[in-house]
Amino acid sequence: MMRSLYSGVAGLKTHQTKMDVIGNNIANVNTVGFKASNVNFSDLLYQTTKTASAANDATGTTGTNAKQIGIGTKVASITTTVGTSGGSQNTDNALDCMINGDAFYVVKYGGELRYTKAGSFFVDGSGTLCTAAGAAVMGWGTNEAQVNEDIAQGKEAQAIGIVRTAVKPLTVMSAENLTSAPQATTNCYLKGNVDSTDPELQTKNGVAMQVNFYDKLGNSYNMQLKLTSKVDTNNQIIDGQYDVAVSDIVDKDGQSIFWQYKKDANGNTTEEKELTTIGTNGVTFGGVTYTATIDPATYTAGQTQSFNLTPGAALSTLNFNAATGKFDTVLPSGASTSTEPETLTLTKLSDAYEDVKIDFSTITQYAANGKCSLQAQRGMSDGSGTGAGRAMGKMTGLSVDEGGKIYGSYDNGETKLLGQISVATFANATGLESVGNSMFATTQNSGDFDGIGQDVQEAGGSISTGVLEMSNVDLSSEFTNMITTQRGFQANSRIITTSDSMLEELINLKR
Repeated sequence: MMRSLYSGVAGLKTHQTKMDVIGNNIANVNTVGFKASNVNFSDLLYQTTKTASAANDATGTTGTNAKQIGIGTKVASITTTVGTSGGSQNTDNALDCMINGDAFYVVKYGGELRYTKAGSFFVDGSGTLCTAAGAAVMGWGTNEAQVNEDIAQGKEAQAIGIVRTAVKPLTVMSAENLTSAPQATTNCYLKGNVDSTDPELQTKNGVAMQVNFYDKLGNSYNMQLKLTSKVDTNNQIIDGQYDVAVSDIVDKDGQSIFWQYKKDANGNTTEEKELTTIGTNGVTFGGVTYTATIDPATYTAGQTQSFNLTPGAALSTLNFNAATGKFDTVLPSGASTSTEPETLTLTKLSDAYEDVKIDFSTITQYAANGKCSLQAQRGMSDGSGTGAGRAMGKMTGLSVDEGGKIYGSYDNGETKLLGQISVATFANATGLESVGNSMFATTQNSGDFDGIGQDVQEAGGSISTGVLEMSNVDLSSEFTNMITTQRGFQANSRIITTSDSMLEELINLKR
C-alpha cells in the first residue's frame, strides 16, 4: 500500500518538473536566440517479489516470469533543442545577424567563453562588437598591409587579409579604424571627344581640361591642361595632331602651387607674390619641364596675370588616325615613339606625391557640332578604380557579409575589411549547458572549442544581416504538453488520495 503512495509522490514531482520547463519555454517565447527544452521521463526502481523460474521436466511445471512492482517515475533527461532553428525576424539593423546552420557565435562574458545564437549586436564605448547582454563577440583580426593591397586590387570581397589565430574581441571601431588613410593618385584617364572644328583649339588658351589627383596626405589638386591644334613651320594646322600643355596646378582652394602671397614680419598675408619651391624647380609633364616666373615689369599687386608658366621644350603631342578619328598615340616632348604610347606622366612634385600617369587612349576625334567634350577621371580606364587615390575618410557605417566578414564604410568611398566573426560547432550540441542570457557553456559531454573556431561558410552555414533568430518555442506544442502534464499531475494526485482512503479503511478494521 505504501508503495502506491510513493509512486504517486514521484509522479507529482516529475510532472511538476515538466511543468516548470514548459513554463520557462512559454515565458521565453519572444526571447532572441532562445532554445526550448523538453523533459523525458523514465520508470524508477522495481521491487521483485518473485524471480523468474525455468521449466521443470521432472515435475511437469512450466517456467514463470518474475513478479515486479515499480515504485514510480523519475526525470530521465531535460534536453535543449539547440538543433532546431527559431523563426527569423527582420529588423533592418545592419548589425543584427542570424546564423543559418548549426554553428554558434563565440562570445566572451565575465572572462569566460560562451556560445550563443542571439545575434543582436551593437558597438560599445570601447568600439568592441557586443551582444545585447554585453558579451564581446569573438573573431579574427586582419593583416592591415595585406588588406590594403587587396582593396587596391579590387579584392574587397576576399578574406585574404584575415589572420586566423586564437579568437579575440572584435574591436571594429578602434581609433585606427575610425579613419581611412589617404592614398596618392597614380592613374587618371581622359574620356570624351575632340572636335577638330572647335574654334577654341586655335586660341592661345585652347580647350581646357582639369585632372584631379591626391597627394599622400590626402590633399586634392587639379592639374589644368589645355589642348591646342598643332601647326607646322608655316603656321598651318596639322590634321589629327594636338599640343598638350599644363596651364596651372591648383589646390582645393584654387591657389596655384607655383606661387604664393608673401607674409610680413607679423605673419600676415601681403599682396606681393613669390614663387614656391615647386614654382622655382618646375614641374615635369610628358617630358616637358614647366617653370614659373613673375614678371616684375608687368606685376600689379593682387593680379594673377603677372604669373607665367613656361615650358622648357616642345610640347607633348596627341595623335589621332585622321581617317577613322580613333586615338593613335600620345608622345612626350620630342619623342617619335614611346614605350607607353597611351599615357603621359606627371612626375611626382615632391616626396609627398606619386607619379601620375594620364591615359589618353579612350578619347576620339569625331565631328560633334564644333565643340570638344573632354573629361578626366581618377583611376585606370578599365573602370577598376586602381590608382585613383583618395582623401582621408571618416567611418560612416559597418556591415557584415554572409561569411561574417566585417567591413567599415568611409566617406572617401573606401571599404575597409576590419575583421571576421568566428563561429563554433560541437559534436553534441545538445550537451551544452544553458547559462542564461541566451548563452551556453561547454560540458564534458558537448565537445570542446579549439580556441580558433571556423568560418561560418566552412561550417556549412551563412550569416544573414538585418535579421534575428527568434525563440524556437512552438506554442501549440507547449500548450498541448501543458494539458497532458496537468492531467498526469491530476492522475498522480488521485493515486495518493485513493491510497489514503484504502489505508483509512485498513485502520478502521480495528474498530
